[in-house]
Amino acid sequence: MTTEITLAQSSLTSLCAGWQFVSSRRGAWQARLAAGRQLTSWGWSQAEELYHDVALIVSELASNAVTHGHICGRDFQLHMLLGPCPGLATVLRIEVSDSRGERMPQLPTAPEYGAEAGRGLLLVDALVDRWGAVARPPSGKTLWCELDLTASQQE
Repeated sequence: MTTEITLAQSSLTSLCAGWQFVSSRRGAWQARLAAGRQLTSWGWSQAEELYHDVALIVSELASNAVTHGHICGRDFQLHMLLGPCPGLATVLRIEVSDSRGERMPQLPTAPEYGAEAGRGLLLVDALVDRWGAVARPPSGKTLWCELDLTASQQE
């Protein structure tokens, strides 16, 4: 089940969207598609680098929510916020929330050669300007990241 969530807009956020997905591989895939559709509705083309970067970021964060934040019967959420940020240009903020607050992410380090996992947050770290994790009471967490958009990315 996918549920679209309407978010209250703050004075700093001009555009926002949110969804709730089943905590499964299919839910992670749906989150990536929803992010792409949202970028398209905000005026970005699938041919732009930002579109593909956001698809990869959402895919990694959603996959982590499913793999490390899954509790049976609980969903995960994706929020995207686009707007001005004090002292910065326009910022695109991506948030993925899950139900496992006790499993906060570790700072990414390079995995051993040949390892099949452990690169997701390294990829996110390389693509974004800032990222972090915050507790989401009573028992969850939210991983967030921000991309500072250049004038050419906003056109």
